[in-house]
Formats: sequence, C-alpha cells, structure tokens
Amino acid sequence: MKIAVIGGGAAGFYAAIHASNKGNTVTIFEKSPKLLSKVKVSGGGRCNVTHRPLEISKLVKNYPRGEKFLKKVFRHFKSDDTIDWFESRSVPLKIEEDGRVFPVSDNSQSIIDALLAEANKLGIQIKTSTGIKEIFNEGNGFQLVSDKGNFTVDSLIIAGGGHPKLDGYSFMKQLKHKILPPIPSLFTFNTPKEPIRKLMGISLPNAHVKIEGTKLNYKGPLLITHWGVSGPAVLKLSAFGAEWLNEHQYQAKAIINWNSDFQEQNYLDHLYSYSTAHPNRKVFNYPLFEIPGRLWEHLCELSEIDNTQTFNGMSKKQFNKLVQNLFCHILKVNGKTTFKEEFVTAGGIALEEVNPETMESIHHPNLYFAGEILNIDGITGGFNFQAAWSTGYLAGISSVKSNL
Repeated sequence: MKIAVIGGGAAGFYAAIHASNKGNTVTIFEKSPKLLSKVKVSGGGRCNVTHRPLEISKLVKNYPRGEKFLKKVFRHFKSDDTIDWFESRSVPLKIEEDGRVFPVSDNSQSIIDALLAEANKLGIQIKTSTGIKEIFNEGNGFQLVSDKGNFTVDSLIIAGGGHPKLDGYSFMKQLKHKILPPIPSLFTFNTPKEPIRKLMGISLPNAHVKIEGTKLNYKGPLLITHWGVSGPAVLKLSAFGAEWLNEHQYQAKAIINWNSDFQEQNYLDHLYSYSTAHPNRKVFNYPLFEIPGRLWEHLCELSEIDNTQTFNGMSKKQFNKLVQNLFCHILKVNGKTTFKEEFVTAGGIALEEVNPETMESIHHPNLYFAGEILNIDGITGGFNFQAAWSTGYLAGISSVKSNL
C-alpha cells in the first residue's frame, strides 16, 4: 500500500516513520527545499525536544488549545516515550532545571540526524520542493495534485504545520474540513512608547504578568528587550491570551509585579523595615527585592525619588509610589513580535472532526492529521514538539492498522 505524508517537519517525519511497515511505500512531500526547519531553530538551535515526563493530567495543562483532545492522545504516546525513542537511537537527552529536555550535544542536528537516519533505514521516500496544491478522494484513497505531477495513495497523513493565513490551508478545500482561522500564539509584547525599553537585557527570574481587565496571568522569568518585554512569563501569557489579544488588536495594558514572591503589603512592610534599619543609605544605591540595579533606579525615578535621597528622607507618598511601581507596574502594549523563528499558531483543523484515538478524520476514512495543522498549541518548554511526536506517532501507526 502507498501512504503519503504531507509535511517534512517533526510531525510529518514521525508519522512517516511509524507508518512504515513491510510492504508499504511511504513518501513525504515537503513544499520547501528544506526538511525539519523548525527542529533546526528550536531552543536557540539546541532543540527543546520535549518536557520532563509529567502525569497526563499535568501535561495537558500546558496547552491553551487541545487540552481535552490531547488527554486521549497522550495515553498512547507521551514524554517518556519520546525520550526512550531518541535515546534508543543514540541521542542521549538531558533534563534541565526548568523541565525542558535537550540533546546532550546541545545541537538540534542530533535530532535531525536521528530522524533522517531512521527514515533512510526504513526506505521512506522524500520529495522536497513538492507542494501539494489539491487533494481529491479517489475510492478509499486520495489523489494528490502537485506541480510535479499527480500521485495516488491509499492513506494520507496531513502534517503540513500551521499557517499564518487561512489561505495556507486552501490545498485541503476539497476535503471540506472545518478550519479555524489561524492566529499567532507565543509572541512578545511590544511597548514602543515605554521608556523601559532603554533597559534592554535586564531579566527578572520570577515576575508576575497579567493583562488588565482579564483573568489572564502568568508567573515566570521575564526579559526586557529593545522592543518591550519577553521571556517565559510573557510568552506563556501570550499563548493563553492569544484569542483575547487578537480580538483587541494587540492593544492592552500589562500589569507587572517584578518579584512575585512579594505582595503589595510585603513590599511596603519590607521598605519601612529597611528604612528603619538603614535610614541614611541612599535609595538609589541599595536595590531591594532582587531587582537589578538599573531597573531599581528606573522605578525610583518613576516614584519621584532622586539619586541623593536617603531612605529616612522618603515621604509616605514616595513609599506608596515605589510599592506601586514594584507590585503593579503598568506597561502599554501596542503590537507583538514573533518569538525568534519559532512561529506557532492557534487555529487549524477543528479537533471535533478528528478521532483523538487514531488521528483519523471523521469525514474521510484513511485520512489522518498530525502536528500543528490541528487546532493545538502549547506554551514554551518542549510542549509543541511533544504534541507533534504524539500525534505523528498515532497517525502513523493508525494509517497502517486501517489498511491491514
């Protein structure tokens, strides 16, 4: 039997590998000349291949879209299985303190080489620069129309990734699947009119960021950049807030507590206590609450405290203003920036039209989906790749079983 996989990314390769069985002909069709390009750039070129093994109930909480669907998918294949698969193919992995999993080599090429080697060993055919323009049902199989000819296959796995615009899914129009309009997920907040941008490069290990007027909030590391704020706290918040932020055209107010170990009263109590213990120290020279020096000076300036003022010289109004700038610092967000090259979308194939136990279409027998073409997206930390491996695995093995 002939099985086609559309998409030469992580999900596509993993699906093709698991669809390979004695007597099958498996072909990957990739529209660009490059394979596994997102794997290449992930994690700054190190490839954040998955996340530390978690109970399924905890693992699925890291997906703003797809939580219930993935609960069933992960019963078949989860983080432990990903780790075992790569390590059994001579790619040792390591778990970092924050739970992210990388190859010991710290080089994404290790992951790419393992996938290419496995595909080569299994005799998988790979056609690059071959974009599929249309798909038609033909009996129980499919005809694929490309600018390099037509191909007839018995089973089809679509793993073409996410697309920034709805017309990126037009090659599937004959299949009549419901497609949710794509919107960005995982992006940084632009704050073009905020003076905080002059502090680019400063990072905070444990900030709390929330969007004013919503329940959207996240704790974690935060980075000040030349365009605004980034880091895991912002990126994860952007994922869970993707739909709201899109509806509001990326205009919002971000409220930041620079050290989430402290609440408003804690800040005030600690400041008064420090003032009593060290009355003659200059406020500028003694950053508190693990706030980096340049940021501390900036917050002091916003609180109308100058570089000559001592702690015992601060007025009640200055104490309160400093606490406000520490606990609920407001930044006007105006726009977004894609996080590095790691473009992630919310939207795609509606999950109610896919069987989570097999990844098969509910409309077309022998049609399967895997990866980011589905309306699934995860926060940073290896979760998007885990969804790709798991859905790819399930689509691959199911495409073989359905034709045995």
